[in-house]
Amino acid sequence: MLTILGFAMIATFLVLIMTKKMSPIAALVLIPALFCVAVGQGAKLGDYVIDGVGNLAPTAAMLMFAIVYFGVMIDVGLFDPIVRGILRFCKADPMRIVVGTAVLAAIVSLDGDGSTTFMITVSAMYPLYKRLKMSLVVMTGVAATANGVMNTLPWGGPTARAATALKLDASEIFIPMIPALAVGLLAVFLLSYVLGLRERKRLGMLTLDEALVREPEQETVLAGAGTGAGGGDRLRKGSAASGTGSADLTQDDDEEDEEEFKGLDPNRSTLRPKLYWFNAGLTIALLTAMIMELMPIPVLFLLGAALALTVNFPHMPDQRARIAAHADNVLNVSGMVFAAAVFTGVLTGTGMVENMADWVVGAVPDAMGPHMAIVTGLLSLPLTYFMSNDGFYFGVVPVLAEAGAAHGVSPLEIARASLAGQALHMSSPLVPAVYVLVGMAKVEFGDHTRFTVKWAVLTSLVVLGAGILFGTI
Repeated sequence: MLTILGFAMIATFLVLIMTKKMSPIAALVLIPALFCVAVGQGAKLGDYVIDGVGNLAPTAAMLMFAIVYFGVMIDVGLFDPIVRGILRFCKADPMRIVVGTAVLAAIVSLDGDGSTTFMITVSAMYPLYKRLKMSLVVMTGVAATANGVMNTLPWGGPTARAATALKLDASEIFIPMIPALAVGLLAVFLLSYVLGLRERKRLGMLTLDEALVREPEQETVLAGAGTGAGGGDRLRKGSAASGTGSADLTQDDDEEDEEEFKGLDPNRSTLRPKLYWFNAGLTIALLTAMIMELMPIPVLFLLGAALALTVNFPHMPDQRARIAAHADNVLNVSGMVFAAAVFTGVLTGTGMVENMADWVVGAVPDAMGPHMAIVTGLLSLPLTYFMSNDGFYFGVVPVLAEAGAAHGVSPLEIARASLAGQALHMSSPLVPAVYVLVGMAKVEFGDHTRFTVKWAVLTSLVVLGAGILFGTI
């Protein structure tokens, strides 16, 4: 009964958010609450929610201060060279922009943190997508899928979990999988190329100057100070290259244009060119400490955000302005994470996850025993989407490994196959980082899900197929 209700709860949630009948936050809270009552455990709802909040509180804290930290780094111009480099490569060509999104997301994913990847990628690419009127779900879909493949790095999480659960060496799992994962990453680049060609066909190919003057009635370039930075936010018409024109725009004009070009304005008052190398060194030190696990990640970002604000904006009004400028993202993301805590708390506390996992494993025919590695790879797609990585790797993978061992299948093969579903996992509603992605890109989670899932599934199958072809699975 719990198995049926568990699948029904997940299906109800997905249908409601994909059809936009409910917002993700409302669905994450109300749907599990109703199902908790339906299984007769309504009296324990409070305990389940508190447990869920307790488990996700460090993640919420990390996201809150990471958004502030990287928001400040964007404000002070740390990533401006990256943006300029991407602009030179992309040249307002939709195909190049989409490919650039995939490449940038893959490179930044080397730090092993999805939230960081999405913040940097969206901050760099969002202005181009908005200005050329490109599909924002293409950006979120490509970024999430690229990050999902790169999430298999030993310090990214899944590989370490698989190694811990099966008592194996992480390098023995990961290194033989590198060729298969490389093929998966190439598949993402090919996908981005195809999607980019589709966007180019829809929109045409322009030079950057042509893009800036494409629609005169909405043509805006930020000329004044950044919001909240202590200056009037004035927009003026004209080409970014020529700087001509002087007619001020009224507030009734497209207010999003101010936001979309804030990150590209070379004259914004928040820039701190004299502190560039300090900020670069601080960011490198922060990411290094995170990879080396010198401190818990929430603590590192808390300290980093406090130090970045203090050094770059020593005056209290400026600090308050910077915090206020990023408060919208902080509230949206942290609120989503705590709402997800209700969902995961009920799913785990009522025993639905455990029953669902047992049912799935029990449904595997005995004849498939010798092919348990392939079965594991296929099961990793839905299970890592509907479950947390902890639940899958510590709850399901050991059972699959035990079943495979009875038929002579190595635990290493099971562990490697279990990584195949990570491209899809990074778009799961149970992954907090995905809310950073859709929140900063101003994309509805349901729209992102509808667009991304099919491509992420295809990428995961490519990784699995390549693993089988190379003999590592």
